[in-house]
Amino acid sequence: MKILVLNSGSSSQKSCLYDIGKTLPEHPPAAAWEGKIEWNGGHADIQAQNSQGAQLKDRVKVASRSDAIERLLDTLWSGKLRVLSAPSEIDVVGHRVVHGGKSLQEATSITPEVKSAIARMSVFAPLHNRAELEGIKIIEKRIGTVLQVAVFDTGFHSRLPEPAAVYPGPYEWLAQGIRRYGFHGINHQYCAERSAQLLDRDLQSLKVVTCHLGNGCSLAAIREGRSIDTTMGFTPLEGLMMGTRSGSVDPGIMTYLMRHGGFTGHQLDEMLNTRSGLLGISGVSGDMRQVVATMKDGHPRSKLAFDIFVHRLQAGIGAMIAVLEGIDVLVFTAGIGENSPDVRWAACANFRFLGLKLDPVKNAQASVDQDISLSDSAVRVLTICAQEDWAIARDCWRLISARSQGHARAT
Repeated sequence: MKILVLNSGSSSQKSCLYDIGKTLPEHPPAAAWEGKIEWNGGHADIQAQNSQGAQLKDRVKVASRSDAIERLLDTLWSGKLRVLSAPSEIDVVGHRVVHGGKSLQEATSITPEVKSAIARMSVFAPLHNRAELEGIKIIEKRIGTVLQVAVFDTGFHSRLPEPAAVYPGPYEWLAQGIRRYGFHGINHQYCAERSAQLLDRDLQSLKVVTCHLGNGCSLAAIREGRSIDTTMGFTPLEGLMMGTRSGSVDPGIMTYLMRHGGFTGHQLDEMLNTRSGLLGISGVSGDMRQVVATMKDGHPRSKLAFDIFVHRLQAGIGAMIAVLEGIDVLVFTAGIGENSPDVRWAACANFRFLGLKLDPVKNAQASVDQDISLSDSAVRVLTICAQEDWAIARDCWRLISARSQGHARAT
């Protein structure tokens, strides 16, 4: 089964092609083809490679995002990266959709009704949902009637307990759809399942805190395989300090700036999402690698940015542990989580009272999908590679397989 995954974001576009047989692999396989686009003004930086090692890097001037995405997809069936004879070889296309709201929870076939629902949720995540609808439209144009499946980033958190999901504002907010949705759910769920695999434990028996730390950051408290709390909320702005996003701040600051600074809603939104976080405090970068490097060179604002990030991360982990009534596994994933031993070491330092013991050698040399805690640690600490694209492909495979089995029983 050939499964194409489109992971459409506001600033980038990632795509993968998986070729999966009749049995779902236990571990993520290598993609037959993968590509990425990063938008840079009126240009698109396109990268792609196939499993045979052929690569392509190109910067092109494009009239629209869709033009660049079509160029990337063309490499699947033409040129030196070609892995398909024709677009018709693709069996299913899976899309990461950031916001599914309350009604769209499970991986689902994309119909006109589902597209309308995704469009309605664009009011909550305009940059993301609109980009994902654009991806769906491009596939309709280039491949035609192929089955398309939506997998929702909010889905894993859709059954949050009410005390975790409902904001303490006017109760009427709930009827207006103002509630905590949570995000990064595809990866939080995958990492919980992967941690049980790595430890050879039953996921239902584990209390897991997953730390998705990248340009966007969130935590999840997972018990019996279910998300019971998370740090992102109505939007991806709530919770931890991030690359350029503030995370949670006193809402009174916003009303103060509106009354006394003349800020508009648009200006506040832009400030909180693009000029805050690591970038806003350090003045150097929203990239943790540069923040750590300049901190070690003596840059005081970079040190402050690092310290705030760790303080809020520790506080968030502590809150997740309290909700879980304990912890068995702490997972670090995504760009910072997988690649910053400094962040992992600092984050774990205050949890020694729980019997958590990080192995300094393993932490410094950590590869992904590895236990980096000491053998006598009461809490297992894992680094797990974020595998959103594989998780989406896996959901597509399961959806089609379930349909095939249902059809076989019916006949």
